[in-house]
Amino acid sequence: MEQMDGYDVKILAELQNDGRLTNNELSERIALSPSQCSRRRARLEAEGFIQTYRAILDRGRLGLDLLIVIAVTLATHNRDNAKRFAALIADLPEVLECYALTGEMDYHLKVVTPDLAGLAHFVNDVLLPHDSVQHVKTSIVLSTLKDFQGLPVRPRRA
Repeated sequence: MEQMDGYDVKILAELQNDGRLTNNELSERIALSPSQCSRRRARLEAEGFIQTYRAILDRGRLGLDLLIVIAVTLATHNRDNAKRFAALIADLPEVLECYALTGEMDYHLKVVTPDLAGLAHFVNDVLLPHDSVQHVKTSIVLSTLKDFQGLPVRPRRA
């Protein structure tokens, strides 16, 4: 992997803010030629610094009004049970994010549902009946103080 320089950092920051930028637009923002921006973007993609491009959708406009954080404790702590839980989560579109944790709970899920009935169905008919799950604790998000706006992009040290 080549060392990232200031231009690479600027490219990452600009593309993280707007992934639809053309190389011409990018070049104007960071004062580098469009051809250099194109080569650097391609290298950053090939090296895995840029994983994908996607649109951020408005969940409220899509009728997904509830945002819920769910803490899950597994029934047993072994590799097979963890794999069963991971397989369950992978097939649930309501789960936006899932983190395996240290501490009191085994997993935290970030989930969206249209309403309380949707949440009740998700917890009572999907999570709790699954043989890998022992305990579920839900917390409804009342307001979002800060949503994900991108990673802090800084030059890497040698």
